[in-house]
Amino acid sequence: MMSLIEAPALVNLGFKIYKIIMNSDYTQQIKRAAEWLSQKTEHRPKLGIVLGSGLSEVADGFRGVDIPYRDIPGFPVSTVSGHKGMMRITPEVMIMIGRVHYYEGWALTDVVLPLFVMHAFGVKKLIITNAAGAVTPQLKPASLVLIRDHINLMGTNPFIGANDPELGPRFFDMTRVWDHEMRIQAQEVARAQLSKRYPLPEGVYAALPGPNYETPAEIRMLQVLGADLVGMSTVPEALAAAYLNMKALGISCVTNLGAGLSQGPLNHEEVVEVGKIVERDMQTLIQGLVARLQ
Repeated sequence: MMSLIEAPALVNLGFKIYKIIMNSDYTQQIKRAAEWLSQKTEHRPKLGIVLGSGLSEVADGFRGVDIPYRDIPGFPVSTVSGHKGMMRITPEVMIMIGRVHYYEGWALTDVVLPLFVMHAFGVKKLIITNAAGAVTPQLKPASLVLIRDHINLMGTNPFIGANDPELGPRFFDMTRVWDHEMRIQAQEVARAQLSKRYPLPEGVYAALPGPNYETPAEIRMLQVLGADLVGMSTVPEALAAAYLNMKALGISCVTNLGAGLSQGPLNHEEVVEVGKIVERDMQTLIQGLVARLQ
C-alpha cells in the first residue's frame, strides 16, 4: 500500500513527466495548428492583434476568414465573457478575438500557444490589448494607455521546463520587449486621429494571476513597485513575443480604478461595458497603426 508520504511524491513526479512530454510535443503541436490554418486561407499577414476583454468589436474594421478556436487543432478555447474565441485572418492582420487566461485553468504554455502559431504562420509584429485597472489615480476609466514596460507577478513563466532550441533560446532578453518605435507610431496615429486623447499616456503594466481583483493593500504595493496598470493577462504573451523575437506594442484600456481608489466593488460586467465605451477609439487607433505597419 502506498504511504501518505509517497503519494504526493508520485503526483509531483507525474507532473514533471507530463511537462516533459508536453514540451517535447509542443513544436509539432504548433506546426499542426499553423499548417491547418494555412489550408483555410491564402492570406499571410505579417501583423498580429490580440483583443482583450470587451474589445472584440475592434475586429469589425477588418474583413477576412473567421475560424473558431475550437476548430483549430490543439488550440485552447476562451471561456470568459467578452472573449469570443475566434481567429480572424485578413490580408493585413491575424486577429485573436479574445484570449485565454492562466486563471481559467490553462497551463501558461497553452496561453501562449496562439502566439507561437501566429509566428509560425508568418506574423512578425504584435499589437496586444487588454482591459486593465488603474494603479495610478491620474489614469481614468475609458482611457487608453501604451505599455512602456511590465512587471510579472504571476508567480510563474511559460518557459519554465524543457526548451526546444528549434523554437527559441533557453535564455532571452526582455530589455526592449515593448517596442519603442511602435509606440512612437501609435502616438503619431493618436495625434492625427484621436486629437482629444493625444498624447496617449504610457505606463508600466503589472500582471497578477487572478481571477480575483486586487485588495487595496495590493494596489498600494503595486504603486510602491512602480506599476501604473494591473491586469491578469498580456505578460505571458509579451514573454512569448520576446522569446520569438517579435516586436510588440501593448495598449491597455483602463476600465476601472484599482481597489481602494474608487467607491464600490469591482466586477467583470463593468470591465466589459467600459471596454465597449472606448472600443471605437481603440478601433481607430489600431486601424491607423495597421496602415502604418504594413
